[in-house]
Amino acid sequence: MAVFGKLRRKLFGVPNEEIVFSQPGFAKEAWLRFQPVAHSLVEGYHYTLEDSRLPVLVPRLEAFAPELHGFAYEGAGMAIGALDCLAPWKDRLTAFINGPAGKHIYPTYVGVGMALARLHRRPEPYLKRLDPLLGWVILDGYGFHEGFFSRRRYVEQRAVPTHLTPYGRRIFDQGLGRCIWFSSGGVVDLVTSLIAPFAQERQAEIWSGVGLACAYAGGTTREEAERLLTIAAPYKAHMARGAAIAAQGRLLAGNMAAHTELACEVFCGRSSGEAASVADVARINLPANSAEPMYEVWRQRMQAHFAA
Repeated sequence: MAVFGKLRRKLFGVPNEEIVFSQPGFAKEAWLRFQPVAHSLVEGYHYTLEDSRLPVLVPRLEAFAPELHGFAYEGAGMAIGALDCLAPWKDRLTAFINGPAGKHIYPTYVGVGMALARLHRRPEPYLKRLDPLLGWVILDGYGFHEGFFSRRRYVEQRAVPTHLTPYGRRIFDQGLGRCIWFSSGGVVDLVTSLIAPFAQERQAEIWSGVGLACAYAGGTTREEAERLLTIAAPYKAHMARGAAIAAQGRLLAGNMAAHTELACEVFCGRSSGEAASVADVARINLPANSAEPMYEVWRQRMQAHFAA
């Protein structure tokens, strides 16, 4: 296993995270503020390439600071997604989700979406294999990856991913919003200047991604978060929805963070625990055979709550 693991890391490993954050267009604050996040994600990815057996892998992921566990599992999800694509007769992902990654399902699915983008696989055919509610999160990861590594096309030129369904494009834009938050280092003026040129119909999802990333990863002060919300006032309910999802994810994982509390207070007007409760209540009795995906019904319920 050690020999194959080293070979897999050599073939599929990613560059040093500081190099990635030094790409043209990335703010210097991106690396300064998000270095621990980037390191835990990349190491989680590399650890999994080296040895994906859960008894070996899980202690390595859990060795990160609790606040960073989600990012380490995101990296692991990226590697497991890639390994399952390359060896489709195996199903590492299901065992991972049904086991230790269950409490990190959202970031793990984000990682799977990143893997599909990296391997140039269309993500939507994979939905039938995933959780019926959260499977759409792979489109968020897909959009994040494309914004990060094809920045000129998707962020600067604002290309529409026409190979995705109309709903897939919406979740892609949520991931693009998260990418903009990270690559801008949470600098409010830079974030807003990048979002403003996007078509009006795309901005709501992009702002929801900003709210999710800010709440889950931090990178801002209360004053900056309040100014961000003032600028994005038409999309306040979308940002609140993103923050609530982040709060629910952290509560499930047992690693609530101070910056999540701050973002929920600003974007949702309530504590992180209360915001997470909104997300929990919105999941009750979701329709299995709705015209809209369950994920969208869940998001609409949260958004309606915060808009009210």
